[in-house]
Amino acid sequence: MHVPLAVAAILFALGFSSAARAADAGEPPGRPNILWLTTEDIGPHLGCYGDGYADTPALDRLAGRSLRYLNCWSNAPVCAPARTTIISGLYPTGTGAEHMRSLVPMPAGTLMFPQRLRAAGYYCTNNVKEDYNLVKPGKVWDESSAKAHWRNRRPDQPFFAVFNFFGTHESLIRRRPHVAVHDPAKAPLPAYHPDDPDVRRDWAQYYDNITTMDRWVAAKLGELAAAGLADDTVVVFFGDHGSGMPRSKRTPCNSGLSVPFIIHVPAKWKRLAPPEYAAGGATDRLVSFVDLAPTVCGWAGAAAPDPCDGVAFAGPTVGPSRKYVYGFRGRMDERLDLARSARDKRFVYVRNYMPHRPAGQHNAYMFETPATAAWRRLYDAGKLAPPQTYFWEPKPPEELYDLTTDKDEVRNLAGSPEHAGTLARMRKAVHDWVLATNDVGLLPEGEIHSRSTASTPYALGRDRSKYPLERVLETAELASNGVPAAAGDLVGRLRDEDSAVRYWAATGLLARGQPAATMHAAALRVGLADASPYVRGVVGEALGKFGGPADRAAALEVLIGSADVRRNGVFPAVAALAAIDELGAAAAPLKDRIAALPRTAPGIEPRMKDNAARLIEHIAETLGLPAPAAGPAAPPE
Repeated sequence: MHVPLAVAAILFALGFSSAARAADAGEPPGRPNILWLTTEDIGPHLGCYGDGYADTPALDRLAGRSLRYLNCWSNAPVCAPARTTIISGLYPTGTGAEHMRSLVPMPAGTLMFPQRLRAAGYYCTNNVKEDYNLVKPGKVWDESSAKAHWRNRRPDQPFFAVFNFFGTHESLIRRRPHVAVHDPAKAPLPAYHPDDPDVRRDWAQYYDNITTMDRWVAAKLGELAAAGLADDTVVVFFGDHGSGMPRSKRTPCNSGLSVPFIIHVPAKWKRLAPPEYAAGGATDRLVSFVDLAPTVCGWAGAAAPDPCDGVAFAGPTVGPSRKYVYGFRGRMDERLDLARSARDKRFVYVRNYMPHRPAGQHNAYMFETPATAAWRRLYDAGKLAPPQTYFWEPKPPEELYDLTTDKDEVRNLAGSPEHAGTLARMRKAVHDWVLATNDVGLLPEGEIHSRSTASTPYALGRDRSKYPLERVLETAELASNGVPAAAGDLVGRLRDEDSAVRYWAATGLLARGQPAATMHAAALRVGLADASPYVRGVVGEALGKFGGPADRAAALEVLIGSADVRRNGVFPAVAALAAIDELGAAAAPLKDRIAALPRTAPGIEPRMKDNAARLIEHIAETLGLPAPAAGPAAPPE
């Protein structure tokens, strides 16, 4: 639907009334142009952020007359949910849009923030990536294409223009042939990466791509200056999430969420600058992508987003400084996981609700990067020691890192008595955030959709008759706490009336491994007949891994019964296939039936259509089956 005319008129009037107030106060008439220069898959690996290996003269010059943010988080460690956060001003965990390349409706009656700017008179362009996990509520941009440009606006019309650089993307780190400009031998390696030629080459190419991006920034700023608009335009530069290297991208630690973020406010528009603004300065204020929408709407004199999870960090609507910023991880392509994180100015905390799933689960797209494959080969060969082994092993339930002494986040302080108070404080921050945002991500992904057919996932999160969040969260925390004695309580919750509670109860028994699965095999057997395919998937994995011969055979039948994407749909099929993949050689009795499974089905959201196929391919490789015929290439992440 398009913005109703009455609403558009009100928003348009709001913009011009703001300009009138500014004129009355002796401030410059009109409103600023706003230029966003965004780039893909980089952390703050720039000269102006103190990186001596980087070669970024244009950005260093921009930073010399602008404000650098030292603590900016993208909220999500991968493109689509990060960009979904930006465009909505809402946490995707609360809108049901956290999973990579999912698609759900916006909360009823809400807008994407460029629609508010357009209604206030701005010309809004996007060149060119959107990648939202939310259905667009009508026309969002005046133009969104490779030709979109602020030049195409009406004379004297203020603009909001986004230009995105793809050349730093993860897929460009691995493009060969490539002649290294940065010397791989001098590449600074994080403590979690092994010193391997493929790893060094990929890091060097990552920095080469950043240098290419820096020249693109210079060209875009040159266009602005040549048009005589530099003094009229607020410029913002940032990356869309952390580095595209493994253990950064897809990981909700600082390495996956920390981005460079630079704001330049011309003297003419100093009233719109952040309170701490100083040319060439830096701020440790905590900001994140959810804060961008209210900030930009404030700059433009547009109506504030409603509802909105963000806090403006600059402009006339600037809010209080945040104590924490938050991150999340859901499904990444074909791999299921769930984590929530938070940071303050010193510490990073991660709550892993599926600690039995390694951070380095086999993601087909991630393994195309030579550094990933080399790292895994070294691990399988037993040639690595901690902390380079951690990525491939089950995760701790909680992680706590002190960024002042451990920038690579490899020394987990969650078990440190000295840091018990910090751990408790940050654990509570994440717990309270999950409740405050009505986090629907604790539901199996398919249930986000099936429970909200008459409304939206956002509305579902606020309806306790359909989603008992407090009970679900309590069970998820119990399931993931690693305490063996909690298994008895989880068994009782396998009989709960809500399928999500049963799902987490089963997950907790699976995560506790052989002892819990053996002790409570009778209760798990009942779960094989559960009405929920997601409960059956978890129970099937537990009994398939840890059960006796009869339980294993029954579990395999249940799992293969859900693995047909045409018959069952993509969400149950992916859950079942992921469980089968975890069984490894124990799934061998299913070889012929796996080989016959369909790889995709009509009606699947196009961006998710390859997820089942990727799992089938990996299962086939594990079991020594002939490789299935290759499907169409997936879109870049």
